[in-house]
Amino acid sequence: MLPILLLPFLGTLLGAAMVFLPSRLIASSPIAHKTLLGFASGVMVAASIWSLILPSMEMSMAAGGSEWIPAAVGFVLGILFLLLLDTLIPHLHIGANTPEGLSPKKQWKRTTMLSVAVTLHNIPEGMAVGVILASAMTESATIPMSAAWALAIGIALQNFPEGAILSLPLHAEGISKKKAFSIGALSGIVEPIASILTIVLISFISPALPYLLAFAAGAMMYVVVEELIPESQAEPHSNIPTLGFTAGFVLMMILDCAL
Repeated sequence: MLPILLLPFLGTLLGAAMVFLPSRLIASSPIAHKTLLGFASGVMVAASIWSLILPSMEMSMAAGGSEWIPAAVGFVLGILFLLLLDTLIPHLHIGANTPEGLSPKKQWKRTTMLSVAVTLHNIPEGMAVGVILASAMTESATIPMSAAWALAIGIALQNFPEGAILSLPLHAEGISKKKAFSIGALSGIVEPIASILTIVLISFISPALPYLLAFAAGAMMYVVVEELIPESQAEPHSNIPTLGFTAGFVLMMILDCAL
């Protein structure tokens, strides 16, 4: 169980570590940035469908309930939950441009808000891993443990560019490599914490598992629609992230079906 919980965090860790590579080896161009955003979007959309929504429907049917009600209700609640957090917690959107000539105080505030943004978006991913892992661990499990592995691997792949998207711009703004790496890495530690808390809570509300699976899917889709896709599709090179999205979607689909 522990390797599954830590795998998404490892993806963030490795992505943030890209800041230590020689600058000539780091593709920090807009094309690379957009490709990474598109890839992350594709992985999250595929994971939401194959790893969360479809299992939610299957679990509800196996329990003799409605096929679509838990999936629909949970999905909408997940969207609304992230919308609420997005509204209440001050943060910058991923990819927000840095104004020139910021004072150290304003730069520190921007760094903090950007870190909060990435950390906030890691919460639903941790919840998703926790929900599907708890589902696979139940006595009457209709979801195999391999599905939890597939989702954890997919999120780890998605977290790699996310860690780089945070640490590289922070270093470009003048923050040391060690500090930029630390901020990027710490943004991912919320995932195993969210996973563990979700597993603990689910043990008390196991009948709600179909709803929680769809809830995690809705929260992840909110991040994709609100943040990743709009940023990736900004001109120029708007066709590049589409190819990245395709690669991420197909890779996650294959992972989920193969495992």
